[in-house]
Amino acid sequence: MGVNDGTPPRLGARGNDPIAIADLETKTMRPATPVLRQMNLLTALASLLTVAGFAVPVAGADPPTRPERLALWSGENLKSKAAITIHRPAEGNGAAVVICPGGGYGGLVTGAEGHGIARWLNGHGIAGIVLEYELPRGRPLVPLHDAQRAIRLTRANAEIWKLDPDRIGVMGFSAGGHLASTAGTHFDAGNPQATDAIDRASCRPDFMVLIYPVITMGQKTHGGSKRNLLGRNATAENVTLFSNEKQVTKDTPPAYLAHAKDDGVVVPDNSALFHAALQAHDVASEYLELPSGGHGLNGYRGPMWDAWQTGSLQWLASQGVILAAADADK
Repeated sequence: MGVNDGTPPRLGARGNDPIAIADLETKTMRPATPVLRQMNLLTALASLLTVAGFAVPVAGADPPTRPERLALWSGENLKSKAAITIHRPAEGNGAAVVICPGGGYGGLVTGAEGHGIARWLNGHGIAGIVLEYELPRGRPLVPLHDAQRAIRLTRANAEIWKLDPDRIGVMGFSAGGHLASTAGTHFDAGNPQATDAIDRASCRPDFMVLIYPVITMGQKTHGGSKRNLLGRNATAENVTLFSNEKQVTKDTPPAYLAHAKDDGVVVPDNSALFHAALQAHDVASEYLELPSGGHGLNGYRGPMWDAWQTGSLQWLASQGVILAAADADK
């Protein structure tokens, strides 16, 4: 795999288009084809567009602000359960964030580090796209391809979802922070010759927000995340390739990081290493070193949790992603 050569390898089992929608409350997948036979012409047309990766509201459907869940892949990879849930604000500002929940690459914390974050972003006019990536089980490219696909899908749907395709970022927590930073250091501009419109879109995020992230696969890594991602017998090549502090270039998107000094699960050296690498390549970055909170910042609440949220919004405003609070009130 080329680190930054624009041609990351693709897994042979991956397909191209979402083929099913799931009810957000029940998480029950409903194949699209049987549903089409029961719909009128207008609804059927919208469903076909959804099959192609475009969520289209139809007469009688729920408001566009209701969360929508889309499968990422189809074709030969029908067994993949990777999906995104789109939370759109009632009044959006055009920015969007693909959210990568943590879980040590062995599970997904989609509540506090997923849908809860999306609702918080919605409160500030930002669309939140919660990514339920496939767990790697020693196959490190699997979650990366899911993250890349989620960014492409969001960018390809920018007009329909009322988003700015140049203000689509990633946010990740813990191992999800590793995935988000991997997406920010391993990307391509899309394939302009692709028949699938989604594959023609770039998978480079425009910014990163990384909260107590795993970054390195080296000495300072989180052992469980490394084992789940790279397997028990990780090769030296993969250790380097997925140590994201070693993959930063001048084209890496800007980043905001936050980490507690007393985090004993994912040590703060991870954030420090990435911040230093970004600074060395003149990439805009800010690192909020929190005095306490441990891993998870006191259970996702309290002053340390509030601090990164306030700081990240201020940083996004400084980067021109959103308006500053004072400007937004005018």
